Amino acid sequence: MLNAYSGRRAAQLRAMYRTGRGNRVARELARLWAWVFAHTPLGRRWVTLEVAGRRSGAPRRFPLGMADLDGRWYLVSMLGECAWVHNVRAAGGRAALLRGGQRRAVRLVEVDPGRRAPILARYVQTVPGGRPHIPVDPGSPVGEFAAVADRYPVFEVRDQSPSSAASAAR
Repeated sequence: MLNAYSGRRAAQLRAMYRTGRGNRVARELARLWAWVFAHTPLGRRWVTLEVAGRRSGAPRRFPLGMADLDGRWYLVSMLGECAWVHNVRAAGGRAALLRGGQRRAVRLVEVDPGRRAPILARYVQTVPGGRPHIPVDPGSPVGEFAAVADRYPVFEVRDQSPSSAASAAR
């Protein structure tokens, strides 16, 4: 199935992350999109994730597209194991989503690889920038996504409970 992210364009986008980290252009674009998603209302799908850096503790921001499935929202790592995934794990899932000038404290709960396939399928259908990085066509059966699900961490977005917010503030 051909889409806007097939062929040459997809290869260019993948090349920006050849080492598993963004090159200079990818980092600059990420900074731009992080600001745009955090400060403009582009819809529920586009957010800036803010999480404490695992080494420095300083806030780190990452622009992400979310997948929605059965009334729940998910963050998917199109690059697999990467900085934001490591930071979220180190922070115990405590993070914030920034969108349209609003900040929402959340708890990110990692989804078991056996439950990721339908979420990955929804992600490649709705987040065009993630398509070149996940080697399954958007219209493929869910079973094809199951074959790669263990390579792409997925986190369910949940509201942070008042008790966890209080402990995070300490």
